[in-house]
Amino acid sequence: MIEIITNVNGAINNVVWGWPALILLGFVGILMTCLTKFFQLSHIGHWLKNTIGAIFGDRNVTKHTEDKSISQFQSLCTALAATVGTGNIVGVAGAIAVGGPGAVFWMWLIAFFGMMTNYSENVLGILYRRKNAKGEWAGGAMYYLKDGLGSKKGCKTIGLVLSVLFSCFCLLASFGIGNMSQVNSMVTNVNTAFGIPVLATGIFLFVAVALVVIGGLKRIAAITEKVVPFMVILYLIGSVIIIAMNIGTIPAVFVSIFKGAFALKSVGGGIVGSGIALAMKMGMKRGVFSNEAGLGSSVMVHSSSNVKEPVRQGMWGIFEVFADTIIVCTLTALTILSSGAIDLVTGQMTEAAEAIGSSSLVSYAFGNHFGFVGSAFVAIAILLFAYSTVLGWSHYGATACEYLFGTGAVKVYRVIFCIIVLAGSVMKAQLAWDISDTFNGLMMIPNLIGVLVLSPIVMRCTKNYVDRILHGKNEKPMLSMIPEIQEMQEKALKEEMKKAV
Repeated sequence: MIEIITNVNGAINNVVWGWPALILLGFVGILMTCLTKFFQLSHIGHWLKNTIGAIFGDRNVTKHTEDKSISQFQSLCTALAATVGTGNIVGVAGAIAVGGPGAVFWMWLIAFFGMMTNYSENVLGILYRRKNAKGEWAGGAMYYLKDGLGSKKGCKTIGLVLSVLFSCFCLLASFGIGNMSQVNSMVTNVNTAFGIPVLATGIFLFVAVALVVIGGLKRIAAITEKVVPFMVILYLIGSVIIIAMNIGTIPAVFVSIFKGAFALKSVGGGIVGSGIALAMKMGMKRGVFSNEAGLGSSVMVHSSSNVKEPVRQGMWGIFEVFADTIIVCTLTALTILSSGAIDLVTGQMTEAAEAIGSSSLVSYAFGNHFGFVGSAFVAIAILLFAYSTVLGWSHYGATACEYLFGTGAVKVYRVIFCIIVLAGSVMKAQLAWDISDTFNGLMMIPNLIGVLVLSPIVMRCTKNYVDRILHGKNEKPMLSMIPEIQEMQEKALKEEMKKAV
């Protein structure tokens, strides 16, 4: 049975992660960057001020809400909880091991354009969100596919079909990328570092996940806003220390990255890494696995925010990709490449690194510098990263389940999700990652079609925001594509402005 699943999954994976899908992913990111006039660069000061800057200067961004929405900071932390996971450690290591140092360059490039893909998803998520039967905000790619793409002439059926397909793929992906692959990484690393049996760790995780997930989004957000900042800062400090200890190798590291990205020859005459095609493919695949820009996943939690302006939530999407890939993944890559695990001339793993496998390259780097304490630190970091990812993805799967089967089915979904934690703890690691890759790709395609078709709306909404907020023009705000919600949000926005004055 395992062999059949592996073969079927491999065949599907080759299609959904083939060059046409990767080209579509890159094209949408480039298109949205151009249509928004390189917003991630041209307004970098503005979106930094209104994201990371606002956390320290605007209480409205962090204060807990009394209604069933969550704060902007909580939505970011829950989204980061789902994205900052094993992809930032194991995924980056795998990309470098297979694609060479050059994969890091392609990871950067797809993240740069992915900022605007994620921005666009969040803008559309706010524009097309609605209140569910419980009075909670419900939004995501399924809603802008059905109500946005579906509103185009002759596209009602295709919009509905794509929304259902996206929801089905998201539901399945929540068991793969959001559960099995994360849990498998946790139990494997804990077993390696501390010798604790995988089943024992699996049972512990089952209980730890169930206690939070069964409580719903409010409880998930309350946990992630505490865990995510702590784990990211701690991991970054450890990475920076190792990089500082190997500061002399950093110039050679960057040379190997750029040479490997374009399959240039090293001083010795050999090609650095594994060739441009493989470096590009691995960098793009692992980049998307890490930051999820283009999957349409994080928009489901961003849509639950108490924000009124779609562009403001879109800016959190830019910061999410920036923090996940440009900061965390880059530091992971520099840690690995500066530690001696990779031969910077050939781009291949050293014999010592090959002995422990690509999934343990970060553990190898920390262990070389800090001994057992370093290896134990990485095991704990992966445990926290992956645990928070599981929590974040449980909400994505619940949102898809609600869209397909109604709010009553969500409780059943959450129970099944917790049970699959146990299955992930005993599954073969490679199969868990391969299944995750496949479901990622299946989610990505309908979502990118929706973003592509609705790109003019994102452009209009961005221009409306820039004209009003940055240029002071007196124009009607573009807050929702649903008339009654647009009216409600306009009133709420006016009340906020009065209080601010």
